[in-house]
Amino acid sequence: MSRETTRSRIKEYRMDEKENNQTNNPETADLSALRINRLKEERIKRRRWPKFIPWILVVAAMVIGYFIVLDRIKQGKKVDTTNVRLVKGASAQATLSASGYVVAQRQSAVASKATGRLEYMAVEEGDLVEEGQIIARIENADVRAMLDLARANLKYARADSADAAAKYELNLKLFQAGSGTEEELQTYKARLDMAAATVEARRAQLRNAEIDLENTFVTAPFTGKVITKMAEIGDIVAPMASSASSRGAVVVLADMSSLEVEADVSESNIQKVNVGQPCEIVLDAYPEVRYRGSVKNIVPTANRASATIMTRIAFNQLDSLIYPEMSARIYFMSPDEKPLEVEEPSFLGVSQNAVIEEDGEKYVYLVKGNVVEKKTVETGKTVGRTVEILAGLEEGDEVVLTPPSSLKDGDKIEVGD
Repeated sequence: MSRETTRSRIKEYRMDEKENNQTNNPETADLSALRINRLKEERIKRRRWPKFIPWILVVAAMVIGYFIVLDRIKQGKKVDTTNVRLVKGASAQATLSASGYVVAQRQSAVASKATGRLEYMAVEEGDLVEEGQIIARIENADVRAMLDLARANLKYARADSADAAAKYELNLKLFQAGSGTEEELQTYKARLDMAAATVEARRAQLRNAEIDLENTFVTAPFTGKVITKMAEIGDIVAPMASSASSRGAVVVLADMSSLEVEADVSESNIQKVNVGQPCEIVLDAYPEVRYRGSVKNIVPTANRASATIMTRIAFNQLDSLIYPEMSARIYFMSPDEKPLEVEEPSFLGVSQNAVIEEDGEKYVYLVKGNVVEKKTVETGKTVGRTVEILAGLEEGDEVVLTPPSSLKDGDKIEVGD
């Protein structure tokens, strides 16, 4: 503590003591002692004021820091990025890629025309069936009984018709010999016509009973493979199943020779796809195998929710390893690109738009957080729009795609959507 500060406090103490003495002394006390000592309050406030200075400094620092951070964020350059990845020949040559699923163009949920309890199932999932082969059977004892009755009725009607025909022939001869009347002849003629009509009716009833019996058998509408079994023995099967306890279909049958891929292509890229365009199909189940194909057709309507258009791709050649509902990746090739051989190995690659060449040096801008690092790379072959990376980058690295000329090493960036 300095001498000046000590002297100031002693002076203030003496003044306070003097004022107190004057106030407590009745002889010297006057009305002026009742006044508020403003000077004393000012001194007290001046002594307390320094306590708020640190808080003011903290708030000021926070405000300044906020504007500094905000300024730095605004300085980030908006860029697009891509990743370094292992590339196969197909994906390197492709002008566009899309994902989809293998589907059977010819597929049917095979159901029974009749309603009843399933008593016989002849197939399991994965079985190959021929067109017309019996797949299942519904209980049909009552239908068979109706068929037997129809046959008996037809037999009786035929016998009755034969009897009516014989009597008519007999009465016709008697009438021609003059022994009979025309009225009797007409009566036998009418009976003969009725008997013939009855035969036709019984024959129709028999055909209807035969159809009812046929409807209790579930047969394959075409040659294919059972991909789903939807009912078991004992289940109630109905053509228009409306309850939880009944089944509308017995099996799902697919024609394995009609397999193709359905892929959703973005509306913004559909102009890159044409009917007949060559494609390469990679199934997720067999990533090392590539299947050749071509665009079969483009469905002329868009999906409003996903903003995509369905495209169907046909296989050039099918094999037994391809099944419906397999997920697939489709690479749409340029018509003037020659497809690479399947055996060609994969390589580490990146889009050629990410590599910059300057004064004989090739480099990329590697993304690290929200800043970029200028990274020298060694490149190899160029396949389509992909450049092989021999050194400088690793799989999964994120680099700037088509870097702007103003981008420099260490610049802050903002990755676009």
